[in-house]
Formats: sequence, structure tokens, C-alpha cells
Amino acid sequence: MKTTKVAGKINEHNVLVYALSTCVWCKQTKRFLKDKGVEYEYVDVDLCSEEDSEKIHKQILSKGGRLVFPTVIIDEKVLINGYHEDQMQRALGL
Repeated sequence: MKTTKVAGKINEHNVLVYALSTCVWCKQTKRFLKDKGVEYEYVDVDLCSEEDSEKIHKQILSKGGRLVFPTVIIDEKVLINGYHEDQMQRALGL
């Protein structure tokens, strides 16, 4: 699975965003992270192969999440389903 990296000055956390290319909330999540200067990687799941998409779904479910986009995973510990600025700020210490 290929991720796209977005550089940022705040890079002490490993941030991965699972998104859909046409999702407004996914775009909002990416914009929020970029505006805050957070380095992150993302995958547009709807543009992945079926095999990669299945792996992503299993990973999200194995971490206790729901198949909702965006899904943000921070440091492999914190999973945030949907667009929640307050939860992202808290988890990233912003």
C-alpha cells in the first residue's frame, strides 16, 4: 500500500490518515493537519487495490475502529473515526 507523505514542522508523532478521495470530511482532516503544521501520511482507500483496501479495513477493525472515513491513527495507539478537531488536538498535544 502506497502512502503519500505531507511534510510538517510538527513531526514527533506518527500520523496516518485513511481517507476517501471524494470525502469532504477527509479533505477537512488533511487541511486541519496541514494548517497546524503536522507531518502526516495518508491513503485514499477508494483509490487502492481491492487487496490493499481489505488490509486497511482489517487494520481499522483490529484497532477497535469502525469503517468510517476519515480514520486517523496516531502512533499506532490512538484511533479517531471521523472528523474531530478536538480529539486530534488532544492526541497530538496541540
